[in-house]
Amino acid sequence: MKKYFRFEELGTNYRTEFMAGMTTFLAMAYILFVNPATLALLDIEQLPEGVTRIDQGAVFTATAIAAAVGSLIMGVLAKYPIALAPGMGLNAFFAYTVVLGYGIPWETALAGVLASGLIFIVLTVTGLREKVINAIPANLKLAVGAGIGLFIAFIGLQSSGIIQNNDATLVGIGDLTAPTTMLAIFGIVVSIVLLTLGIKGGIFFGMILTSIAGMVTGLINPPSGLGGIVGEVPSVAPTFGQAFIHFGDIFTLEMLVVILTFLFVDFFDTAGTLVAVSTQAGLMKDNKLPRAGRALFADSAATVVGSVVGTSTTTSYIESTAGVAAGGRTGFTSVVTAGFFLLALFFSPLLGVVTAEVTAPALIVVGVLMSASLKNIDWDQFEIAVPAFFTIIAMPLTYSIATGIAVGFIFYPITMIMKGRIKEIHPIMYLLFVIFILYFIFLS
Repeated sequence: MKKYFRFEELGTNYRTEFMAGMTTFLAMAYILFVNPATLALLDIEQLPEGVTRIDQGAVFTATAIAAAVGSLIMGVLAKYPIALAPGMGLNAFFAYTVVLGYGIPWETALAGVLASGLIFIVLTVTGLREKVINAIPANLKLAVGAGIGLFIAFIGLQSSGIIQNNDATLVGIGDLTAPTTMLAIFGIVVSIVLLTLGIKGGIFFGMILTSIAGMVTGLINPPSGLGGIVGEVPSVAPTFGQAFIHFGDIFTLEMLVVILTFLFVDFFDTAGTLVAVSTQAGLMKDNKLPRAGRALFADSAATVVGSVVGTSTTTSYIESTAGVAAGGRTGFTSVVTAGFFLLALFFSPLLGVVTAEVTAPALIVVGVLMSASLKNIDWDQFEIAVPAFFTIIAMPLTYSIATGIAVGFIFYPITMIMKGRIKEIHPIMYLLFVIFILYFIFLS
């Protein structure tokens, strides 16, 4: 085992790797509760006619399985200390844009996730992934990440009651004295304080403290005994295999845009996370990432597995940097994280404690972290600033990640051509320009 993971070469040991794996798990454990709440649209009390709610328990199990499988493949095959789980932003796109906005059944949405995962595998195996990634301008990639951050934060502010509907101005400040809203504000403050102090797993611990505060104040029903904490693993029967059953429903222009969005965002998340974590761990060689193909395969394979059992796109987590900071240098760190996700399967009864007010702070804080990419956009170049701005602002204002990407990708070739930088536009961008124009025509 030591030889396989090159412990001596990388200057690590079992204890260090175990602690690193546990640290990574604690830093990203919030997804076990946030993902089911998001996909099940728990903050939407009354769903529109024809929209059904995915089973929360099944998504909890699917989340843990997808995270465990992805992290295990990453650790054993790619040998990187990078953990995976269903991605924030991608789950919001799945729930709020595809299911709630477009009215597409969640079963068909899972089929779209499966399709994007299969395409990702093909692109990885054939080596085309690099061409696709390189075709998308760096500034637009950064804008997509920042826009998703604003979108997630907006969802959190809305579900917490801090921001609410206002007929005169569309949105406005909510009733901050409402008990549940005050609980969410408490969670935001606690999470921010913990992260500011550099505490690993600050988001997760913030959720725990918020849940405790909710139980103390009577806003959340406490678990009854040990059975309210540890229980049987929820069945995935309600979601298992639905992606296969409804695969024939994805062949529409609307679903094409959905699949492309799943694919693009996963591409950006994975590529950025791999580079960031590997650089911090000192694993980059000559500015290149060894075994990059295997790492990308782990991501795409986990997405396929996750879609089959019942969750949105699985991607590499930037929270893996917490484990690296704790000393993790090998794939054994990810193996340990995978083990903790499997162990977490038996704690599903806690889903009843993690309400919308508890998950809202996590959404807002993750939004803050994702918005950090704003600083790297070339705002001084107007031809770049325009598509970047529209990509970012359109996501929260239209309540759609896909629409934000579409608007930005339409404006990019227009401004670049007018600026005389036509040679810098990759042919793939022209194809996407046409697809997204048709997308808006189709929506109208």
